[in-house]
Amino acid sequence: MWRFAMALVAGIGCSLLAHGATAREAAPSRALHQFFAEEWERTLRDSPETASYNGDTRYDDRWSDLSLAAIARQEAADRAALAKLRRFDRRRLSAADQLSYDTFEWQLLHAIERQRFREYLEPINQRSGVQLAAGIAEIMPFDTVADYRRYLARMTALPVQIDQVIALMQEGVRTGHVPPRVLMDRVPAQIQAQIVDDAATSPFLRPFQRFPAAVSEADRQALMTEGTRLVRERIVPAYRQLLDYVNREYLPKARSTVAATDGPDGAAYYAFRARYYTTTTLSVDEIHEIGLKEVARLRAAMDKLQAEIGFAGTREAFFQHLRSDPKFFCPTPEALLEAYRAVAKRIDPELVRVFRTVPRMPYGVRPVPAEAAPDATAGYYQGGAADGSRPAYFYANLYRPESRPRWEMLPLALHEAVPGHHFQFARALELPELPMFRKTAYFVAYSEGWALYAEQLGYDMGLYGDPYERYGQLTYEMWRAVRLVVDTGLHAKGWSREQAIAYFKDNAPKTELDIVNEVDRYIGDPGQALAYKIGQLKISELRQRAQRALGGAFDLRDFNDTVLEAGSVPLTALEARIDRWIAAQAARRPSRP
Repeated sequence: MWRFAMALVAGIGCSLLAHGATAREAAPSRALHQFFAEEWERTLRDSPETASYNGDTRYDDRWSDLSLAAIARQEAADRAALAKLRRFDRRRLSAADQLSYDTFEWQLLHAIERQRFREYLEPINQRSGVQLAAGIAEIMPFDTVADYRRYLARMTALPVQIDQVIALMQEGVRTGHVPPRVLMDRVPAQIQAQIVDDAATSPFLRPFQRFPAAVSEADRQALMTEGTRLVRERIVPAYRQLLDYVNREYLPKARSTVAATDGPDGAAYYAFRARYYTTTTLSVDEIHEIGLKEVARLRAAMDKLQAEIGFAGTREAFFQHLRSDPKFFCPTPEALLEAYRAVAKRIDPELVRVFRTVPRMPYGVRPVPAEAAPDATAGYYQGGAADGSRPAYFYANLYRPESRPRWEMLPLALHEAVPGHHFQFARALELPELPMFRKTAYFVAYSEGWALYAEQLGYDMGLYGDPYERYGQLTYEMWRAVRLVVDTGLHAKGWSREQAIAYFKDNAPKTELDIVNEVDRYIGDPGQALAYKIGQLKISELRQRAQRALGGAFDLRDFNDTVLEAGSVPLTALEARIDRWIAAQAARRPSRP
């Protein structure tokens, strides 16, 4: 879903005071926002990729410093930031600034806690890493010669980062921090895709295939010549070195097991990630049980809808029908892309049924880059630049269109585009009084929980008229319920990869390609997949709570806007916000005579 990981600790000042701040609160508020501004600048310096993502081009000529010394400095800076934050007197802050304080403290505390696990010693897997670095061009501007020069400088610097990645992997081997072999077996082909005989075919040269009118013909020739030279003389040799190291030394040292608990300090690591991603104190066993109950509930709903459709065979036969009947598939990647764009246009005019406020930022629909598509999930969202200079995109996976059924398009578009991720992230950027770390925050339980909840808003918008699309919605909800069982099963209950794939197949008709990619995703990113269903269950619970409390005065548009107007926050903070909103709405109702 969210293609580029947001920085764990980020903040930028907004000199505007929180609405309603008193004179007594003004000075502490200014100082706190200045602190957030300094921390945001640190984030951009330490993570040039995050700066690029947010439309800040000052660091477009470089990559993050992944040396062990730089990582140690950043970890020390996090600890110092927490100490500085706690020098502020929280009691003197406005309610809005108290929420920012609490949110930033939560981020820092968890960033510091996770330092002990040294995750950076596994810097590469099938879904992320320096082998996919060419994707940075998707978020960089290419309007002027200066833009291209910054990109060329970034290309020039790439071999240094590749060397740093190799050094991290070597340290990981030395200390036992190595990934599962089943994931790393996918990576050599991704590296090989960067080792081209003809430099013109390199993914790094895509920006040179179409120049803007402002770039002269002479400049075009010079830029293309320099880019071609860099691919041939620096980038291809650096990737050859990486491929040689991976094949010769790293793959033989990768572990045969898949559980996070099999790594160093593994049980504590997985328990931390479950808490971190769900923003709750739920135990692994509690999450597993929630998953089992949701799977049972959704199986019953799917069986009922199968009977309504009139398919007389078994559930397994119906799944096979959904996975294989040609009527459910587009014949070509081009047709699949057009179908996704048509679905997006179908959703857009219905949004006013469930929202009062629609974000101003536009979004488009693009294909997943070819070099990433075979190992990527069905789709993901890439947010727009914080300054509005780049729109957002829903990336649809067009690889093997015979594995991308039409019945999943509507829930996927509702999740990844509107009103899912696009509403959540674009609305946050438009909130005027929040510091930037709040505007760009990505608490997975909130953000992914909202996107999964948004799939169900399709019913409120009158979009699920087709019974197969309704089955697709149930399939997608089941997919996230299965995650609770499979993720905890893999990492805490001794499940094998094959057992996880079989459980997934038994409970959801997603195609085998998607199921295998999904299970491997859970193996490579322990705990992350737990956040979706936990977040959606909480938002749905809060909606039901508001409906019960407000009765006929409940307005879904107001509820949805209220959920979004805080930005991405831990679920506990969201719950407190909605409870305050319910109380305020109830107080406005006229009393009965």
